[in-house]
Amino acid sequence: MKRLGWKIGLILLAGCAVLRAADDRPNIILILTDDQGYQDLGCYGAPKIKTPHLDRMAEEGTRFTDFYAAASICSPSRAGLLTGRYPARLGIHRVFFPQHISGMAVEEITMAELLKKQGYKTAAIGKWHLGHLPKFLPTNQGFDSYFGIPFSNDMWADQKMAVSPDVVWREGADLNLFKFGNVKKRGPVPLMRGTEVVEYPADQRTLSRRYTDEAIKTIDAAGDSPFFIFLGHTMPHVPLYASPEFEGKSAGGLYGDTIEELDFNVGRLLDHLKSTGLAENTLVIFTSDNGPWELKANKKRRYKGGSAKPLRGYKFGTYEGGMREPCIMWWPGKIPAGKVCTEPANMIDLLPTFAGLTGAAVPSDRVIDGKDIWPLIIGEAGAKSPHASYFYYSPSGIEAVRQGDWKLRITNPRLTKVQREKGEKPKTVVELYNLREDIGESNNLATQYPERVAAMKKVMEEFDAELQANARKPVVR
Repeated sequence: MKRLGWKIGLILLAGCAVLRAADDRPNIILILTDDQGYQDLGCYGAPKIKTPHLDRMAEEGTRFTDFYAAASICSPSRAGLLTGRYPARLGIHRVFFPQHISGMAVEEITMAELLKKQGYKTAAIGKWHLGHLPKFLPTNQGFDSYFGIPFSNDMWADQKMAVSPDVVWREGADLNLFKFGNVKKRGPVPLMRGTEVVEYPADQRTLSRRYTDEAIKTIDAAGDSPFFIFLGHTMPHVPLYASPEFEGKSAGGLYGDTIEELDFNVGRLLDHLKSTGLAENTLVIFTSDNGPWELKANKKRRYKGGSAKPLRGYKFGTYEGGMREPCIMWWPGKIPAGKVCTEPANMIDLLPTFAGLTGAAVPSDRVIDGKDIWPLIIGEAGAKSPHASYFYYSPSGIEAVRQGDWKLRITNPRLTKVQREKGEKPKTVVELYNLREDIGESNNLATQYPERVAAMKKVMEEFDAELQANARKPVVR
């Protein structure tokens, strides 16, 4: 009898250990803005835009100075983020449009799918942009729910999209107009819940607040289960919109209005975590999908890009301004306050990092390019980037590699019409920069370090050969 009691005691202790392990699984909120510039937060040097809540988040957590998107345009960047793989491996090189019938392959394994196996409640909120047909939407890619615009906010509706019987029609729209009207390209976009349109046109002035409302509802509905929320804000992609409470308030113009409204809503989210006692078990990450547009203010189209200063370049390119992003990570009690990480890191590293934190298994049946960067996040003494090299891809292919402080960029710029008429041939441009000494990529050192150029070029070629041998075919356009 004593032996039986001893065994029962061991079983109960084991059960408590399992419960304690389950309780230790952190909640994760991944906030991704759209086309935000490197400088567009106070803690990154914004001269006119005020972001007190994100600045406080940085003061209470870790701010990365050298954090990279997986690509310099939306769809490839998001694919790399969610899968931990360079988007070129997925065959995703360009942006999906409403007329396309393709999307990220459902055979890919997203971080949401990994976390669901660990008992997480998962939700995607906001911009998706990895295919708008039902089989490509978040609810078929590991997320329990979806609420948002399925592509960029300057696109238009696919008239074949399913419409909810409870849809809210705005601005004179109705089902007949939606299904059979003359849909203009760059026209109104739909707001979806699950796989159905629930509002058309979407009221973009309210999206930052409504997305945050949805995130708070998701947190409250999770109960005792851990949750993973992918919160992909529509702003500050153009056209720009801000609510009446914020429009016209920022010294940074309408663009600044959108950032300051995002900042306010990040503050709402953090305050909710604190008030509900969840902050000490929740990892929150804030970053952007790629750099800002190179655009000037246009009142009619509400266009204006952000600032990538002091970096060179913009969205669409492989200079630092196109891919190096603001990134803040916050987890009270786990991430020490006031840390600044200057080591290179990339959004492809988040999937293996989340796996390490939650006990999930990183997929072993495919190449996962990302690596666990938890030591960098917590500021572990002597922690270095786990990557010997990071690679920069454009729709044309591999263009650059970073090794430590050094970056090699090799491109073949397109010829102008005049150059083609003259019979000129494309010239390969080779650029080598020391990013620690020359963050603006203004001093090309390629001719001074030919051996370094040759060695780094070889690394680029070897990596790309391996990637191409293991990549999906480019998605059908």
